[in-house]
Amino acid sequence: MQIWAVANQKGGVGKTTTAVALGGLAAADGHRVLLLDLDPHGSLTCYFHLDPENLSGSTFTLFRERQKLDANLVRQLVFNTPYPRLSLIPATTGLATLERQAIGSDGMGLVVSQALAQVWDQFDLAILDCPPQLGVLMVNALAACQRLIIPVQTEFLALKGLERIVHTLNMMRKSRNRPVPYVVVPTLFDRRTQASVSSLRTLRNTHGDTVWPGVVPVDTRLRDASKAGVPPHLFSPDGRGVLAYTSLLHFLDDQILRNRA
Repeated sequence: MQIWAVANQKGGVGKTTTAVALGGLAAADGHRVLLLDLDPHGSLTCYFHLDPENLSGSTFTLFRERQKLDANLVRQLVFNTPYPRLSLIPATTGLATLERQAIGSDGMGLVVSQALAQVWDQFDLAILDCPPQLGVLMVNALAACQRLIIPVQTEFLALKGLERIVHTLNMMRKSRNRPVPYVVVPTLFDRRTQASVSSLRTLRNTHGDTVWPGVVPVDTRLRDASKAGVPPHLFSPDGRGVLAYTSLLHFLDDQILRNRA
């Protein structure tokens, strides 16, 4: 199983859209995909028209039952979406209490890693949708993932969020004893605005080869797909956003192959 985390220490940059778009495309390519919602706001859960207020099992259950994690428990939390090979462990608002519960508790930083180990052979790819702040949930995602995808809106304040998460990665490197490979993905790019063009130029000049060569453009059909609860590639197969995410998935796959060579 490959484990990818989608994270940025700023909201509104396209994390959930990126997770669903990549997951949907990977599933369409024949891979068994598991999406995990690690955000207390439950945007990924809401995408599939589930209510985070009214779920009996969720990613919160993994933390609550962390002393009893086994394959049966994890499988019970998996929701099969209407789309072939695309599954989800949703979020509930209980995730918001984890920071308080984590104080003085052992083993809270590796819960997601341990949970995924229980279903390792049942999925080809797990994608973790993270909250926009550093805490026990993001620490879990960074500890579990083999690759980090950082969506960055092409505007000035989002670049500051990127600086924060790169700083977090440098801190995590000391505890993992190995770096977390990451790819910066420029999102919500609007070539008509000077602010977007200037921010993209700054992003590439500052972060170099860590930035994906493409961009995800502003595309209202991505928002419409979210409203409909449909993976973007099924809602608008020829949309600009879908074509961009298809290119990104190929880029990520090529990176994996190069690393294995």
